[in-house]
Amino acid sequence: MPLLSITVADSIVVPVRLDAYIASIPNGMPRSRLKNSLTSLTLNGKPSKLSKNVKAGDKIEITWEEAKPENLEGEDIPLEIVYEDENVCVVNKKQGMVVHPAAGNWSGTLVNALLFHNGVAPTAFSAEENSALLRPGIVHRLDKDTSGVIISAKNRDSLSWLQNQFQSRRVKKEYVAIVIGRPKEPHGSIKTGICRDTRNRKKFTTCDIDKGKFAHTIYRCVGVFGPYSLMKLKLKTGRTHQIRVHMKYLGCPILGDPIYGKKDAVFDSATLMLHAKTLGIRLPNSEEFSQFSAPIPRRFKKVLKKLHEMYEKQPWSYV
Repeated sequence: MPLLSITVADSIVVPVRLDAYIASIPNGMPRSRLKNSLTSLTLNGKPSKLSKNVKAGDKIEITWEEAKPENLEGEDIPLEIVYEDENVCVVNKKQGMVVHPAAGNWSGTLVNALLFHNGVAPTAFSAEENSALLRPGIVHRLDKDTSGVIISAKNRDSLSWLQNQFQSRRVKKEYVAIVIGRPKEPHGSIKTGICRDTRNRKKFTTCDIDKGKFAHTIYRCVGVFGPYSLMKLKLKTGRTHQIRVHMKYLGCPILGDPIYGKKDAVFDSATLMLHAKTLGIRLPNSEEFSQFSAPIPRRFKKVLKKLHEMYEKQPWSYV
């Protein structure tokens, strides 16, 4: 949700309505839009109204809901295509790209890029927030800050086929992650329920299986570097934030995770070190099992290089 912080200019010599002031400044917002899209407003740190008068030096903070566009349109955004045929397109999604449009991200998504790539005409938005129209051809997702392999369908028959593959859990998904900490066992299986965190609706947490959605992750630690570990992870289910929640549950949060981890003193600028490396699936009209891979990204290589320099010889490591 966009945030705008303003300090009222010293040139204001008489009090003026807050909404009128915002409308008058460069890159401001019309009063009608403020009225219709405003979600929060504070004046000098306290909740306020648009009709409140402001004076020089006052501090204003506002957040608002971006208007939903009328159409879902393709955008000429470069894609790293791993594989493509008349039915599917497999992409190595870059870190930072949102998969499908939603509040705050109505453009610049993987869906926008695929619509352009596939030459699909603009589609009218549905009134339903979770409508399939917002994610045409997408049958699974990766978090914004997770990079790696993702597959999409180009037509309805292929979409139905892929959905069936995922729902029946015939898909093999392998990730790599750099985590903070060492697991007690070099390999294992994590089975928990996953549910929303009651204190923060944007987060998830582990819970009893009968109280949440069943989540199953298989992990293997393939390298240890002091207080850091390199992990290979296989998903048997596909829950939102599953790997991130399960690594925290294991006591090894993913390096650079802004939600489930914490700031790291050595890699203070690290972004989420989670990458969808391999996807195995049967493609439409094929009897064979296909496997697609995305190379280890540069951000991983930089961290691993530094870890090797810092911890060249380990007292022990997993093979």
